[in-house]
Amino acid sequence: MVSLMSVIDTSHDDVIHDAAVDYYGHQLATCSSDNVVKIFHVKGGTYSHVADLKGHFGSVWQVSWAHPKFGNIIASCSYDKRVIVWKENREWTKMYEYKNHEGSVNCVSFGPPECGLAFACGSADGALSIVTFRTEHNVWETRKIIGAHKLGVNSVSWAPYMSMQTIFNKSSQTSKPLRRIASAGCDCLIKIWVDVKGAWEEMSQLTNHSDWIRDVAWAPSTSIPCARIASASQDKKVIIWSTVDDIKWTHYELPPFEDVVWSLSWSPTGNILAVSDGINKVTLWMRASRGAEWICVSEVEGDTPKRPLSLLCGGDDCFRTEDNH
Repeated sequence: MVSLMSVIDTSHDDVIHDAAVDYYGHQLATCSSDNVVKIFHVKGGTYSHVADLKGHFGSVWQVSWAHPKFGNIIASCSYDKRVIVWKENREWTKMYEYKNHEGSVNCVSFGPPECGLAFACGSADGALSIVTFRTEHNVWETRKIIGAHKLGVNSVSWAPYMSMQTIFNKSSQTSKPLRRIASAGCDCLIKIWVDVKGAWEEMSQLTNHSDWIRDVAWAPSTSIPCARIASASQDKKVIIWSTVDDIKWTHYELPPFEDVVWSLSWSPTGNILAVSDGINKVTLWMRASRGAEWICVSEVEGDTPKRPLSLLCGGDDCFRTEDNH
């Protein structure tokens, strides 16, 4: 049984929707329906408040840290149809605002550092955007996929930059790695997109869910011999998808959950999956040493059963949990 490491009094004035730690596990960001992003410094299990980032005019759904090679940068997405990129230069200030969606921006995720300073975001308008900072021209370049998911996009996740063929097949070391993302939405579909000379094209569709997909997470793949994605849905299912050739995907369903499954988080090595469901329980899953079966290795339950737990995964391969209140 995993124990609750700590509970943080964030002083948010409304429901917390997301929490994320930076690459080194030294900073924590939270976001809420009070329209505010809060930054905390983490040291030795203690948390100190650093800043309140105010700029949104609606609930803030998700936050994502950029790789530290670009500086101290975080993106936030909101019901106000915007993504704000924040940067710390002594003080936290707005670096960029993306305002090219017609509905709530439900998800945002920075890509791996090899892709440059780039984020993907998905909206209730059904569109998916990929936004990249071009240092040579000091401008943000945008690519928008109209109609990516009918009724709306709920989640987006980047693939590790290196393809499986490049990592495990020495004969293909000269092949150019691909920029790929997975998206999920209200159409019950997961879609894999690939960047082909600056144009994003649909590569695959994964179709085994029967209700809205709430989260999709691409596993870090440097230590496993395949590409792996996990998906969580309102159909109370978590499915783990795998491929060795980026074309044919196989899937494995975890045992049915008692309630809607809201969020997923992989350990940095990609061998442990944390799952958060609607009865305020987090379970940790690991693949069995033989065969395709995944087994539950631990679980933690919160004090209040009506809200899901936020998942926090630090660079030390430890999962942290926080109740959403």
